[in-house]
Amino acid sequence: MKNRMKELRARHSLTQENLAELVCVTRQTILAIEAGKYSPSLDLGFMIARALQSKIDEVFLFESGEK
Repeated sequence: MKNRMKELRARHSLTQENLAELVCVTRQTILAIEAGKYSPSLDLGFMIARALQSKIDEVFLFESGEK
């Protein structure tokens, strides 16, 4: 699943570490999500969107054909 986390983090002057602290995960988890190596749970996705002051569909981009 593609996402705009890096772009939205920059808009809010947040580091990966800052965002990780806000949503109670590790920096490595944020890194993996941004790299597309890990898809967050729905709960975590909503927490990330809230921390980035965005709607979930503005942060995470679903493309048809993805599993």
